[in-house]
Amino acid sequence: MTPPKRQRRLPNQEPPPPPPPAPQSDEDKEGARPDPERLYVIGGDGERAPLDLVTLVVAHAEPKPSTTPEQAAVLRLCAAPLSVAEISAYLALPFTVVAILLTEMLAAELVQARAPIVRQALPDRSILEAVMHGLQKL
Repeated sequence: MTPPKRQRRLPNQEPPPPPPPAPQSDEDKEGARPDPERLYVIGGDGERAPLDLVTLVVAHAEPKPSTTPEQAAVLRLCAAPLSVAEISAYLALPFTVVAILLTEMLAAELVQARAPIVRQALPDRSILEAVMHGLQKL
């Protein structure tokens, strides 16, 4: 493959005029994008389970032939506990779509959702003092 040949502009040569603007449709005039993002359509009645990004999800069963591809993927991923954020990242789906999908799966008892383990915000003061005294003795 050969690269294209470059042409030098002469100093008295003007650049070609810009192409005329494309005619705008009604959608473009209103500010809508001409190439819309992909829409995700997953059933749901509008009611969502109280899930957040750190909620842990664990599968209860193996995927059945009647499950949707997204549900089967979630069931395979969640053999070990995963957060909703990780599921969303692995499936490359937005959080809202994953939340709706998990709500349906929770209703069908295919998965179980657990709150994450909350660790104590600060360690005990006596431990910190013991560490500080130990470091001072060094």
